[in-house]
Amino acid sequence: MGRSGFLKEFRDFAVRGNVVDMAVGIVVGTAFTAIVSSLVKDIFSPLIGLITGGMNFANLFLVVREGATAGPYTTLADAQAAGAVTVNYGLFINAAITFVIVAFVAFLLVRSINRLKNLHHAEAQAPEAPTTKSCPYCVSKIPVAATRCPACTSQLEESAEPAS
Repeated sequence: MGRSGFLKEFRDFAVRGNVVDMAVGIVVGTAFTAIVSSLVKDIFSPLIGLITGGMNFANLFLVVREGATAGPYTTLADAQAAGAVTVNYGLFINAAITFVIVAFVAFLLVRSINRLKNLHHAEAQAPEAPTTKSCPYCVSKIPVAATRCPACTSQLEESAEPAS
């Protein structure tokens, strides 16, 4: 395959509808993640800190090895500035909270979209008016507008029930 064949194949792949849709989804998802991360960091974490007496999850860490300057370290930034090796479980808690919020919002979004699809599908599948009814005498299927049964020739009353 020549160079121009490769470029043509790549162009066909890149402009295929589902690839473009996926790229748009990734861009929107990245922006959405930034918004949710800010929601957790700037709104939920301070509220949780207020409830827990000022605890900041971002500053929850375990010192594995002290740095050049001996501890204790009051913040994670202090520990990292001193070169300490830390296990940052507070940052993990923040990431887990962010994940739960993103998953919940995605669930609500998908649920809403599915409800809209189902509503639209139900409207599109509205039952049609029946075109036949049963003869009350011989139970044959006959057109709704018929006044006489073609099977048994009985005169039909206007009150005959249409068939379902």
